[in-house]
Amino acid sequence: MLDPSSSEEESDGIVEEESKEAMAPQAGSRISPSRTSESSGGLAPSSSSRSSARPTSPSPSAASEEKEDLEKMQREEEDRKKKLQLYVFVMRCVAYPFNAKQPTDMARRQQKITKQQLQQTKDRFQAFLNGDTQIVADEAFINAVQSFNEVFLKSDRVAKMVQSGGFSANDFREVFKRHIEKRVRSLPEIDGLSKETVLSSWMAKFDTIYRGDEDPRKAQQRMTASAASELILSKDQLYEMFQNILGIKKFEHQLLYQACQLDNLDEQAAQIRRELDGRLQMADQIARGGKFPKFVSKEMEAMFIEELKSSVNQLMANLESMPVSKGGEFKLQKLKRGHNTSIIDMGQEDENTLSKSDVVLSFTLEVVIMEVVGLKSLAPNRIVYCTMEVEGGEKLQTDQAEASKPTWGTQGDFTTTHPLPGVKVKLFTESTGVLALEDKELGRVVLHPTPNSPKQSELHKMTVTKACPDQDLRIKLAIRMDKPQNMKHCGYLWAFGKNVWKRWKKRFFVLVQVSQYTFAMCSYREKKSEPQELLQLDGYTVDYSDPQPGLDGGRAFFNAVKEGDTVIFASDDEQDRILWVQAMYRATGQSHKPVPPTQVQKLNSKGGASAQMDAPISQFYADRAQKHGMDEFISANPCSFDHASLFEMVQRLTLDHRLNDTFCCLGWFSPGQVFVLDEYCARNGVRGCHRHLCYLRDLLERAESGAIIDPTLLHYSFAFCASHVHGNRPDGLSTVKVDEKERFEDIKERLRVILENQIVNFRYCFPFGRPEGALKATLSLLERVLMKDIATPVPPEEVKGVIRKCLEQAAQLNYERIKEYATIEGKKREMFEHPVFCLASQVMDLTILEKGQKDQKDPENVGRLVTPAKKLEETIRLAELVIEVLQQNQEHHAEAAVTSSGDQSAFAWWTDLMVEHAENFLALYAIDMDAALEIQSPESWDSFPLFQLLNDFLRTDYHLCNGKFHKHLQDLYAPLVVRYVDLMESSIAQSIHKGFERESWEPVKSLTSNLPNVNLPNVNLQIPKVPNLPVPVAGLSVNLPQMPSFSTPSWMAAIYDSDNGSGTSEDLFWKLEALQTFIRDLHWPEEEFAKHLESRIQLMSSNMIENCVKRTRMAFESKLTKSSKSTDFRISPTLCTMFNVMVDAKDQSAKLCAMEMGQEKQYHTQIDELIEESVKDMIQFLVAKFVVILESVLAKISRYDEGTLFSSFLSFTVKAASKYVDVPKPGMDVADGYVTFVRHSQDILRDKVNEEVYIERLFDQWYTATMNLLGTWLTERMEQQLHVYQLKILIRITKKKYRDFRLQGVLDSTLNSKMYDTVRNRLTIEEATASVREGGMQGISMKDSDEEDEDDD
Repeated sequence: MLDPSSSEEESDGIVEEESKEAMAPQAGSRISPSRTSESSGGLAPSSSSRSSARPTSPSPSAASEEKEDLEKMQREEEDRKKKLQLYVFVMRCVAYPFNAKQPTDMARRQQKITKQQLQQTKDRFQAFLNGDTQIVADEAFINAVQSFNEVFLKSDRVAKMVQSGGFSANDFREVFKRHIEKRVRSLPEIDGLSKETVLSSWMAKFDTIYRGDEDPRKAQQRMTASAASELILSKDQLYEMFQNILGIKKFEHQLLYQACQLDNLDEQAAQIRRELDGRLQMADQIARGGKFPKFVSKEMEAMFIEELKSSVNQLMANLESMPVSKGGEFKLQKLKRGHNTSIIDMGQEDENTLSKSDVVLSFTLEVVIMEVVGLKSLAPNRIVYCTMEVEGGEKLQTDQAEASKPTWGTQGDFTTTHPLPGVKVKLFTESTGVLALEDKELGRVVLHPTPNSPKQSELHKMTVTKACPDQDLRIKLAIRMDKPQNMKHCGYLWAFGKNVWKRWKKRFFVLVQVSQYTFAMCSYREKKSEPQELLQLDGYTVDYSDPQPGLDGGRAFFNAVKEGDTVIFASDDEQDRILWVQAMYRATGQSHKPVPPTQVQKLNSKGGASAQMDAPISQFYADRAQKHGMDEFISANPCSFDHASLFEMVQRLTLDHRLNDTFCCLGWFSPGQVFVLDEYCARNGVRGCHRHLCYLRDLLERAESGAIIDPTLLHYSFAFCASHVHGNRPDGLSTVKVDEKERFEDIKERLRVILENQIVNFRYCFPFGRPEGALKATLSLLERVLMKDIATPVPPEEVKGVIRKCLEQAAQLNYERIKEYATIEGKKREMFEHPVFCLASQVMDLTILEKGQKDQKDPENVGRLVTPAKKLEETIRLAELVIEVLQQNQEHHAEAAVTSSGDQSAFAWWTDLMVEHAENFLALYAIDMDAALEIQSPESWDSFPLFQLLNDFLRTDYHLCNGKFHKHLQDLYAPLVVRYVDLMESSIAQSIHKGFERESWEPVKSLTSNLPNVNLPNVNLQIPKVPNLPVPVAGLSVNLPQMPSFSTPSWMAAIYDSDNGSGTSEDLFWKLEALQTFIRDLHWPEEEFAKHLESRIQLMSSNMIENCVKRTRMAFESKLTKSSKSTDFRISPTLCTMFNVMVDAKDQSAKLCAMEMGQEKQYHTQIDELIEESVKDMIQFLVAKFVVILESVLAKISRYDEGTLFSSFLSFTVKAASKYVDVPKPGMDVADGYVTFVRHSQDILRDKVNEEVYIERLFDQWYTATMNLLGTWLTERMEQQLHVYQLKILIRITKKKYRDFRLQGVLDSTLNSKMYDTVRNRLTIEEATASVREGGMQGISMKDSDEEDEDDD
């Protein structure tokens, strides 16, 4: 923007350049509309130019086209002139504001996000997720960013919001913060790390991702600069802003600025006084002529006049409260708006006349003494100095100087109240006489400066004393006398009046401003602080006049006229007269602008003071403005314009400019714009209701076209208009126009429709709860709009009914949109996965559609291509979207009615309505869900994941749990659950029966390579995993897929590595556990039915495990019965598997049959007792088997009993044979075989059986039983002496048994039993006897020895 204080040459050059551009179209044959719109003249084409361009008569179409062009140019020219005139009024508001100030308490607006910035943000977050950044983050934060990216950044609602300019960077940050708060709160507690620390860390990482590689210091600098311009603007910034708003060119601004003298605050204050006077006169004209606007009541006409005068008086009070100043930098200060007793009623005679004491002036003088010239009579080394004084003030002295060089440059500052002070300067030299008391005065000069006196230094002739021989003594000095703030002009004039200045005489006059409305013309004498005479200018009109005959003195005349009085003035200079007339014109506040009788030519740079240059230059600017067609805008009377329509225009253009700037304003003006509009309304009498009605209309038009408008702003303007229309006087106006009331009713209806539409589209008008608090403000505004008048509140039920209807439509709209979205996403997914199939499917769809258009009888053809599985998949995907929508509603919109303090009393019903909305929304989904489930096969259980998905969401929602849809869902799935449990129970029972019949009792580990018929869980099914039914149930046709042969799956290791159970038992336990997990994961919301299901599963598990245990016990007994009774018997893995089945049954019973309180005892205790009894029987069976085997060994050595025939024969045979060959030791094979059997059995049992308690119990009973058997066998032979071979075998068996069982962990108390002591003592005695009789036992002894241990090894 050009500086208003630019030099004359610069501005003249600009004007010449622009004027050439403006005049260029006149030379052409035809003016184009575009060229004319750019020119400043906007001239229409002349007839001669048209005839030269078109020598023949134009065709009708060409003529109409030319006419349209002319009309268009005329409209553009009228619009340009209107904007120029409007800009003049705006400039004056900016130049001298006295009603408004730039507000500093407005909410700071954030920079809006553009589409390019949104895409850049998406790219930055995607780069973070791809790992392309150096930001270190944990998995939880990455998941949060992933969710934020998918749900928020990629949302179409966000893209539309950004396109409409309603999103800022702060909104992105707040949405992410709310998004992660729940995630952070749900994280487990970590010692030394608070949730607030995690939240702060995550937000810092978010800021880093959002900022990218941008330097944060530059961003901070930009934010600071933008925030400063958003808060307060200077005059130049305001001028430039409204140039852009109104389309004003810079050279036009410069012309208007200089011609209007906007930098002259006195001229602006005078302009305001003239405007206010004009408004009072206009009010009197309306009252006299009776041309009133149409009001709602006839009595308001008289009130209207009073309001006009009252508003003018208020403006006068505001103007009066402004400090009187002579100019300076424009500062916005708080204006006093209280009543001022010094207000002058322009319609009445003023009774408050001024006295001489009211006019007080204070002047500051600067006296600078430079040098003395012509001092020749003094010796060069004599000391000289000067003194200076202002009469009535103190005396100052310069420094001392030598007479050969009398220069000083000393400045003295004085303050005086005399408009014509006397300044005395004296030159002294030091006296050389011894008896001299005072220095010798050489000369003096007495000056009477005025504020108009030259400021530069000049030589003045001094009056010399008799003692000074130098008669041509001159002193060079400068006197600067500053204007006080309340002195507007001064100088010498000739004056003559009726009441004052009754003698034609030249006097020194000062125009003094006492207040904004009080000026006085005062005449002063020299050395006097009070005026000799004064004239109060209130009510006077100043104008140029012709020379008066008979008055000698003065050359340029002007007068001040008032009814009954005329004062004639004359100056010696034409320029001085122009300055006086302009100053008095500003002071009188008259509407008539004096015009000089002769044209003042441009002054050259020679001569004249700078103060005298003002008048010609201002006149020159006025002439130049008139030359460019600007004079009509400058001299136009503001009171003759329709400021209501002008303000409507400037407010609309300002709003468009505001909505298109870089700030997310939501319709709020900037502080600078508010300031200018407020000042315009106050200064030009724009009614507040009209202002807000126009504002509401403009805002509603923008909202209807897609812009985001803050409902709080709408509420403010609507409340103002409603208060005014209903007579509450928000701006002090009691009158209500018919037009205002009609426009208010129309806007009220439009506003109601828009608000209801926004509530219907609340997910899209306020996505993710943005703008913050907008939904709550919309509800509040709708409640206000529904009010019949300002005092009577609308019944809550009525408001509730309207919003309920809106939310019903919202449910329908939201469901249709997510259904459409799900369809599009499904097609995209199919096209990505199966592009060829999808293309063929689309062709088939088109074929079926064409067939359906031909034959409307079978509309179901189109749906036949959708399989039940596909339909169920789409329904589950749709359910996920439904849940996502409800969660977003709960997170961002459900608490819209809650204030920051948590109070929701104003909209306590909003939560209930949102619950109803959610139920309506789910009811629409229930229709599609029911249709999808209806076509599912009765034997298919794939729909259970849908139930769990919905139920897991609904049961955690306080309001939707056990609601209409939730109960409908339970009613729909309860029969399916019961039927599924029935079928599973029958299937498991049959699998137990048939499985145990075919059971090989091989451990599962040995079956992993041959499991083609083992039924496995459906590992690909979504949670919950529903066990497959392994066999068809009698009477039902169940089509179940069978798993083919396969290698060991990964999940089997987790099931079977820890045990060696049989295939049937493991299958049984897995099915029972899977079934129970399935029922538990359903989380059935109805407590009674949930307990019933749990009880039934517990009972089923108990029965099935009981059956398994009994069948295992029977199989164990049968297996032992059929096995060998000799030492060749080996513990087979099948027997260990049966033991493990018991172990697993006990473990599973604790999980599957454990119930609360009495039922736990009923089921769990019974099955535990059964398992314990069965295990006890199985141990007894196995111990009995071990005893039988030992009996067979003892039976073999019983043949060597003393006294039997076989014993005598065997002993004789061995002795005879031993003479010829080495005969092996008879009976040791039997001992070794038994010891091997025992050790092998112990190892097998220890390795294969999983329960240590059972092993220890078995070994205890085994050792005790066999030791008792040995003791009994020896007791029976108490009277007989054991054969040496019997002794050797028994010693070996006893010692090995004792040692092996001790190694197996049998307790010493069991090992060293009385029976063992008996056996040991007997064998020790027999050993001693045999050693004596036979000569030794060949190394076999009951005594422990290392050699024997080595032999055993």
